[in-house]
Amino acid sequence: MANMTDDAPVHDVELDTTGLYCPEPIMLMHNRVRDMQGGEILKVIATDPATIRDIPKFCSFLGHELMHQSENNGVYWYFIRLG
Repeated sequence: MANMTDDAPVHDVELDTTGLYCPEPIMLMHNRVRDMQGGEILKVIATDPATIRDIPKFCSFLGHELMHQSENNGVYWYFIRLG
C-alpha cells in the first residue's frame, strides 16, 4: 500500500474501505461514526475515486470537519473530526 504523509493527524478509529465502491464506503462510515464521540478523529482509507466528492459532502451534511485528505497511487486517506 502507498505510504501516508508524515503530517497526517493522529486518529482514534480507522476504517479501511479499500476495494469498495459507492455507496459502501459512505454507508460504512455512517455506521462507524455512530459508535464514536464528538471530537474523535476517524481515519478512512479508500480506493474509490468517488470518495473525493462523497466524503466532503458527508462531512458537510453531518457537521463533521474534514481535517486532512490526500491521495497516492489511487489510495485516498481522509481524517475526519466528528462534530
